[in-house]
Amino acid sequence: MPNLVRRRELLTLGAAAGLAAIAAPAWAQRLDIWEPRRALLDNLHTGERFNEVYYANGSYLPDALAEATRVMRDWRTGDEHFIDPGLFDALHAIGGRLETARPFQIISGYRSPKTNAMLRSRSNGVAEHSQHTVGKAIDVRLEGVDLSRLRDAAIDLGAGGVGYYPVSNFVHVDTGRVRQWRGA
Repeated sequence: MPNLVRRRELLTLGAAAGLAAIAAPAWAQRLDIWEPRRALLDNLHTGERFNEVYYANGSYLPDALAEATRVMRDWRTGDEHFIDPGLFDALHAIGGRLETARPFQIISGYRSPKTNAMLRSRSNGVAEHSQHTVGKAIDVRLEGVDLSRLRDAAIDLGAGGVGYYPVSNFVHVDTGRVRQWRGA
């Protein structure tokens, strides 16, 4: 029975990834459709890492996306949620712009509604309808890369929202509407 559940999850993930590829935004259409794309992620809370090709031969790879989703899960609750493949494309493109092969250090990936509500009760800097809760956002930094360079690369990409948090030492990247802000 567990294998059937896993297979259903992967099929759902694959179908969603296929739809995401069809509806790719203008900035993502500049990516070479045949060039493999790799995500390098290091979850600072769980110690888990992801360093795999998630896109090859013109399509997203469901098994790799499922593993990346697991690494980006809500570390407080263990909840997983489908992660927009465009978010991995954005990180891939940002890494390319910065000419680095270092992993993105994950401060926050997916957030369950419960976690988001808890964080919101502690800070006015947490959005009620955060892109984190729908699998479209990540808070990251890159070891050896100045935070302002990371922010600038994300803004130049134009993939979605970019929040700059120099005091907290991370940059928020999402695939929502294009906008930018500065936090603490």
